[in-house]
Amino acid sequence: MIELKNILYKVTLNAVVGSTSVQIENVQFDSRKVQKNDLFVAIAGVVSDGHEFIEKAIEQGAVAVVCEILPENIVEGVTYIQVDSSSSALAILASNYYGVPSENLKLVGVTGTNGKTTIASLLYQLFKKAGYKVGLLSTVKILVDDKTYKATHTTPDSLTINRYLKEMNNEGVEFCFMEVSSHGIHQNRTEGLHFEGGIFTNLSHDHLDYHKSFAEYRDVKKLFFDNLPKSAFSLVNIDDKNGLVMQQNTVSKKYTYALKSYANYRAQILENQLNGLFLKINDNEVWTRLIGNFNAYNLLAIYGTADLLGLENVEILRLMSELESVSGRFQYLISDDKITAIIDYAHTPDALKNVLETINSIRTKNEELITVVGCGGDRDKTKRPKMAHIASALSTKVILTSDNPRTESPEAIIKDMEEGVEPQNFKKIISITDRKQAIKTACQLANANDIILIAGKGHETYQEINGVRTDFNDYKIVEEFLKQLQK
Repeated sequence: MIELKNILYKVTLNAVVGSTSVQIENVQFDSRKVQKNDLFVAIAGVVSDGHEFIEKAIEQGAVAVVCEILPENIVEGVTYIQVDSSSSALAILASNYYGVPSENLKLVGVTGTNGKTTIASLLYQLFKKAGYKVGLLSTVKILVDDKTYKATHTTPDSLTINRYLKEMNNEGVEFCFMEVSSHGIHQNRTEGLHFEGGIFTNLSHDHLDYHKSFAEYRDVKKLFFDNLPKSAFSLVNIDDKNGLVMQQNTVSKKYTYALKSYANYRAQILENQLNGLFLKINDNEVWTRLIGNFNAYNLLAIYGTADLLGLENVEILRLMSELESVSGRFQYLISDDKITAIIDYAHTPDALKNVLETINSIRTKNEELITVVGCGGDRDKTKRPKMAHIASALSTKVILTSDNPRTESPEAIIKDMEEGVEPQNFKKIISITDRKQAIKTACQLANANDIILIAGKGHETYQEINGVRTDFNDYKIVEEFLKQLQK
C-alpha cells in the first residue's frame, strides 16, 4: 500500500475532491482490472473513454479516481483528482508508484520509422557481450537481463514500462534500450521517464492512419527530443533531412551520425556482401555480419551510442564484429539448392525500398529476385500502392499476398496494392491471397542462386484474420518448403 499523495509528485492537479491521504493498493487504467483500494485513471482512448467506467471502477473497489472531467455524481469516501491529461498523469503516477525506476539505470530511447528494433536489440546484445546486465523494451520481446517476456506493443503502456524497469532495478540492470514509437509519444507513455539519451534513425511514410499528416508524425517524434533533459544526449542521423529538425529545441547534448554528411560519427562502406559489411567508422575498420546500407546506419548509431555511454572504441568495434542479425530483420537462410531466402519486417515503402536496393546492390543480376509482400488491414491504406510499385520496380517477380488482413478483405487489400503497379510491370505480378501458398509458390518458382524476399511480417509468429490469430512464422514456413522442394 502507498499513500496517494506520495505518487502525485509532479502531476499537475486542477482540482481535488476528497483526501489525498488515502492508501492505494494498485494503479489501474483498465476498469476491468480494478480491485479493492485501487486508483483508477480514466483515459479517453481511441476506442473507448475510461470516464464512462468510473462508476464501475468504484463499484469494484476503487478508492480514488484520476479524470479529466469530474463526474456529476460524487461518491462519498472516494477521492477524485482532476487533471488536464489523464494519460500524462498515468505516466507520472506509474513512475512514482514503482519508485521512479528509470533513474536507477541508464535508459536510452530509439525512435524513427525504420531501424528501432535492430538498434535497440543490437545495443542490448553488445552491452551483454561487454559484461553488463542489460534490459530491452522492443517490438520483438522484452528482456530483463536474461529473462524474456512477450511484447505486445512497440512502446508498452506506462504501467507496463515502469513495472519492467522496476524489475530491472531489482535484477541490477545498468543499461536499458527502448523502442519509442510515435503512438507511445503521442499517448504520453514515455512521460515521467528519465532518459540518458535518445537516438533518431530516419523518417518516412508510416502510421498516417493515426497521425493524419506527415508533419504531425514528424512533430510527435520531435517531442521526444524536446523533452530530453540537459544531462542526456541526442544522437541523430543527419543524412535524413529531419535529423537536425529533431534537435532544434532540445536542451540535450547534440551528436550526429551519417554516411554522406559531415558528422560526429561517420562511416564508409568498404565492402557490402551477402555475408556481411566491411565498414570504416571514424578511421577504424570493422567487419560485421550484418548486411546492407541501412544496417551501416544502424551500426553507426550503435557505435555512437556505445561511445557516448562510455565504452572504449576498440572494445566497441570488437563487439560489433560479433553481433548477430535480429529475428526477422534481414534474416536469411540458404537451401541445399543454393536458393537464398530473406525474411524482413519491411512493412513501409521506405523499408521495402531499402531492403530491395540492398539485395540488388549485392546480387549479380543473373539470378531472379522473387518478392512476396502484402499490407496490413485496418492500417494506413495510402502506402499499399506504393509498396506494390516499389516491389514490382525492384524485383524480377512479385507475389502480392496477405499480411495481417485483420478485419479487412484480403482481396480488397491486394486490389489497393495493384493500383500502384505500372503497366510495364504487370507481367511480373502474381496475386495469391493465402500467404502460405504464396511462399510455397515463390519456392517453386526459384532456381539455384535465386533470391526470395519475404517482406512485411519479419519476427511475427502469427497471422491475424478477422480478429483471430493463428500460428504463422515466415522463416519456418519458407525453410520447410525449401527442404521439401530440393531438386
